[in-house]
Amino acid sequence: MPLSRATPRKLSHLRDIQLRGYEREDGLFDIEARMTDTKTYSWGNQDRGGISAGEALHDMWIRVTLDHDMVIQACEAAMDSTPYNVCPGAAPNFQRLVGLTIGRGFIKAAMQRLGGVEGCTHLRELLQPLATVAFQTMTSVRGPALPAENSQGIPPALLNSCVAYDEAGPLAARAREKSGAGN
Repeated sequence: MPLSRATPRKLSHLRDIQLRGYEREDGLFDIEARMTDTKTYSWGNQDRGGISAGEALHDMWIRVTLDHDMVIQACEAAMDSTPYNVCPGAAPNFQRLVGLTIGRGFIKAAMQRLGGVEGCTHLRELLQPLATVAFQTMTSVRGPALPAENSQGIPPALLNSCVAYDEAGPLAARAREKSGAGN
């Protein structure tokens, strides 16, 4: 069991997030994300006339199509279920991601194009894990080779990005020892 035993409780809200990375026949890559929110109880909703227990409050999709350089060539968003009738109006705005590169600064650039009333909070929330899945998908296709490693044995794009890639941490020390750079 990954977490300690929880205090007795009752489930109220369920959010499922699914992400998939695909290599297309035309040499491009599709990364798809879907978010579904449901409640364990029924409740009133003015725009939908009520939402039943187990019925999707949010059911939203986003697909980005990438080239080998991680540049977004196309983007499509869809909202099958929303709490308000106005929400689907934000979906076409996600085409503004076309031309951005998934890499350093991607989320900031995406927020500049889709922040506030220009976008949807829930679809924006999917962009960070979508970017991670894009990297994982490209690694599975291109292999683990990333930009040249530095003296810490860690690709520059990953250096100091998390506890594992700490330039002063054990992975970097092991890589330096293996390469003889620690002598």
